[in-house]
Amino acid sequence: MCRFRRAAPIFLALTIVLFQCIFGKAAIAMIDRFDYEPRGSVVWDVRNHQKSVALTFDDGPHPVYTPQVLDVLKKYHAKATFFLIGKRMQAYPDLVKREVAEGHELGNHTFSHVSLHGKSNAFFLNEVSKTDDLINQYQGPPRIRLLRPPGGDINAQTVLISEKNHFEIILWSWNQDPKDWSKPGVSRIVRHVLTNIKSGDIILLHDSGGNRKQTVAALKIIIPTLQSRGYKFVTLYDLLKNDKKYDDLYNFGLDQILNK
Repeated sequence: MCRFRRAAPIFLALTIVLFQCIFGKAAIAMIDRFDYEPRGSVVWDVRNHQKSVALTFDDGPHPVYTPQVLDVLKKYHAKATFFLIGKRMQAYPDLVKREVAEGHELGNHTFSHVSLHGKSNAFFLNEVSKTDDLINQYQGPPRIRLLRPPGGDINAQTVLISEKNHFEIILWSWNQDPKDWSKPGVSRIVRHVLTNIKSGDIILLHDSGGNRKQTVAALKIIIPTLQSRGYKFVTLYDLLKNDKKYDDLYNFGLDQILNK
């Protein structure tokens, strides 16, 4: 037994190294999760009993695929959160206006869609603050300053700067990355989401960054199927309300006034 106790830490360390070699950044995110999730610094999912889930779309807006995504959402009365690139917001302001007008939420995906890993604090704040200023032009309070670093690439520095500047880092559920960006086929995207769905999931999809026909087609199946199972699609603003550790993100007095 004593030999096993001495060997266990070594075995665990070797397992972690092997896991990182196989899965790369995803492994690092998994290890970080147990440090940051309990204090509410980074969000992967928000478990609840209401069968509420969050659709999130990265890299937009896109002049072709964002309108198609919005059309599907409108048809099924589903809400979503769009993580926008600042440069693309400047290029397609009417699409940003439409997202807000139709009840969706805006999140920050940096201004240039470059990795924040290892960058200086000044670089981080420039990339994030410029996009936040743009979001403020379209979506006022009540809102949470949502940040999704490109690639989901986070480290201790990224989290610390985000905390100090009141940004909430949003990643996605481990079981809800169908890798639609790789165009794996409509059926594979659909199967991945439907097979792995759990209440409180944050689903990662893309409405820009390439040809997104498969994503749009998959949405037309995913949304009504999950709705038939009793799931509802909400913004992250509403999803985060299901866990008390995020209470500090809200100004409930202002929320109540603006929603009367």
